[in-house]
Amino acid sequence: MSGFIPTSAGASSLWLEKLQLQLQLFVLQTDLYLFQLFPTLRSSSIRSPTSLLFTGFIVFVISRLASLISSHVAERGVSITVPAPVQVQPGWIGKILDKPHVRDSARPEKIVCYDPATAYLIDEIDADTPATIADKISKAKAAQVKWATSTFAQRRKALRTMQKWVVHDAETIARVAARDTGKTAIDAAFGELLTTCSKLAWTISKGEKVLATETRPNNLLLMHKICEVHHVPMGVVAACVSWNYSAHNVIGPIIASIFAGNSIVVKASELVAWSATYFIHAIRQCLSASGCDPELVQLVTCWPDAAEALTQSEHIAHITFIGSEQIGRLVAKAATKELTPVTLELGGKDPAILLEDADLNYFASTFMRSCFQGAGQNCIGIERFIVDSSISDKLVSIVEPRIKALSLGSFMDDAPFGTSVNNKSQKSQRRVDMGAMITDARFSRLEQLITEAVENGAKLVLGGKRYQHPLWKHGHYFTPTLLTNVTPKMAIANEELFAPIFLIIPFTSKNLDNAITIANSTRYGLGSSIFGSTLSQCDYIAHRLEAGMVNINDFGVSYLNQGLPFGGVKKSGYGRFAGPEGLLGLTQAKAVTRDRFFSWIRTGIPPRLDYPMQKPEKSWGFVHALVRFAYADGMVARLSGILDLILNAI
Repeated sequence: MSGFIPTSAGASSLWLEKLQLQLQLFVLQTDLYLFQLFPTLRSSSIRSPTSLLFTGFIVFVISRLASLISSHVAERGVSITVPAPVQVQPGWIGKILDKPHVRDSARPEKIVCYDPATAYLIDEIDADTPATIADKISKAKAAQVKWATSTFAQRRKALRTMQKWVVHDAETIARVAARDTGKTAIDAAFGELLTTCSKLAWTISKGEKVLATETRPNNLLLMHKICEVHHVPMGVVAACVSWNYSAHNVIGPIIASIFAGNSIVVKASELVAWSATYFIHAIRQCLSASGCDPELVQLVTCWPDAAEALTQSEHIAHITFIGSEQIGRLVAKAATKELTPVTLELGGKDPAILLEDADLNYFASTFMRSCFQGAGQNCIGIERFIVDSSISDKLVSIVEPRIKALSLGSFMDDAPFGTSVNNKSQKSQRRVDMGAMITDARFSRLEQLITEAVENGAKLVLGGKRYQHPLWKHGHYFTPTLLTNVTPKMAIANEELFAPIFLIIPFTSKNLDNAITIANSTRYGLGSSIFGSTLSQCDYIAHRLEAGMVNINDFGVSYLNQGLPFGGVKKSGYGRFAGPEGLLGLTQAKAVTRDRFFSWIRTGIPPRLDYPMQKPEKSWGFVHALVRFAYADGMVARLSGILDLILNAI
């Protein structure tokens, strides 16, 4: 197909002209064949109108086909080349930091980027200051003026170019994400690649329909009017995103913002400043290759004390925040300075309710991934397994050996996917199931919560402490943990862990309401799951869970359908991104009315209501009658309103 359809605009025009000539020749040949096949058409009285109708139909088909092909060629994505960083190429070895930390007090102007799995120093990035942040906002604002008037075709072209890059460079993207966060490339494929491609595909396919001008239903008094809603760009929007999905969290907001006609300033977590810089560089190349201004997308990497230059800026029209409840509150408070609207996606304590008839053997793999993907650092990962007490022991017997068998390490340097000094030969390559955590800052708190739970009756089956890796002694590893007999009142059952901890809370057997009460007992309400074989029971629970998302017999899959909204309730935040709700949330809804028969029937003020009012009593009688005519209950009352309208108009 690539050899059939031209790539350049000039070649496309010439090719379409040739196609049109060929199709016109086809029309003439078909016309002659038609007359030979049906001799009666040779009659001049029949031939002329029949020929015209047939030729007209073919010309219509040709024009539609040419238009579709032309649109396809014009919107087709452009292939770009973004070289892979040396840090993710086979054989690269970095300097190992003895005490890896993102901030060096001796050089506060630099962000220290290191691999959490190996403690390799990756790079050092300049931290943005309030002045550089203001400059980036200004560049985004200037670029957005023209972009606000761009067509949906232009926007789709930019997104298609991004999609081509993501698919073509999937391995490099996975490597970059794995190097900067310590996760495995398999986890990156789930959370970085599939989700990003899904968002791109949905926006390309459905975005224009969502943002198209809507005609709203009218009422009797405005029957001569057309009432519309226009979804117009907001301007410059911001996204302050977390580190756990360093590619998707950066690219996802860009997709929606760009398609909505905005420019965007992305503030990435300082913990993933290196990978964010690479991903933004690639996105800007996609924009340039598509004929768009790369200044539409800006990246901010700064320390928290400089972030208010973004969140309090008068030039930011909307803020999307993905992160902890604590920081989310600060962002929301800062945004009040300019009354900037905010979408907050905060913490979670997602429950999975396992009913008595749940197929534990079948769903065991789902349970494992829901808990240990990304070393448990997944906002919609399962943090509480609320299990029917009659099957709790069986669940433990199924998952315990699997958790115990999990192998930890650097996917980039230990597994066959990558190579380093430690695996030059095939013999030294190992299986890596779970990577490192982004930082060891919360290890002491995790160990404390586990210890307190055990002291209060919980049973520690596996793990429960930080892990000293034999090869990567300075890596941030936490032992995969299995903790059973947890009660809803324990601190560990209420605090977001964001760690590889499989927490089992039994509920009274067959008591669905008890399970629901436990699930709803925390301050959070982001995602949730239900596992069972009786649909009526699953539906009963689903309608009563206090959560933004519910997955029956699965976990987290709602996010793979980017047509669905993503967000939570209670202290998990407010607002939605993804789906029509997320895309519309990045636009201003503008109500527009106009006369249905423009300049023929126009709105006028009835004489009785015109200033200055000559007879106030008649004016009141007129408007009162108008209310009854339009909204009274019953035909008699409405007819009475019409009569009073006439009487008061005289």
